[in-house]
Amino acid sequence: MPSSLPVTIGRVLLGLYFLLPGLSKIAGSADTIAYMQGHDIPFAVPLMWFSSIVNIVGGLLLITGRHVKLVAYGFVVYILLVNFMLHDFWTMEGDGVRHETQNFVKNLGILAGLLVLAGTATARKLSISNWWRSDKAVGGGMPR
Repeated sequence: MPSSLPVTIGRVLLGLYFLLPGLSKIAGSADTIAYMQGHDIPFAVPLMWFSSIVNIVGGLLLITGRHVKLVAYGFVVYILLVNFMLHDFWTMEGDGVRHETQNFVKNLGILAGLLVLAGTATARKLSISNWWRSDKAVGGGMPR
């Protein structure tokens, strides 16, 4: 069984990785929207707000240890979408190639961490009751 302290630290850091950019997307919404539109993302404005909320809520859920397995897998899908839609280095030339390749590969590392985290977490039933309690408090958390 994995040690809980390193898993907890990793979970909190991964949560911060999503929470802080979610907040900065809102603070710099015009720049985020322009970046998305520069990549021909349809519905950039509502998607920017949706992704900001997903980043903030998902980040907080990871930090507080709630629905960890579900959130981790959700962020895996999110990262795949971001990588292929916004860090498409294979369509670029010049200085942008190196920068976007680095972002793409960095995101794969984050994705790997999310998969490890999902693999260490126990699935939790979606329920209105006890939604505010941590996975550990409702019998989830580390696999047995």
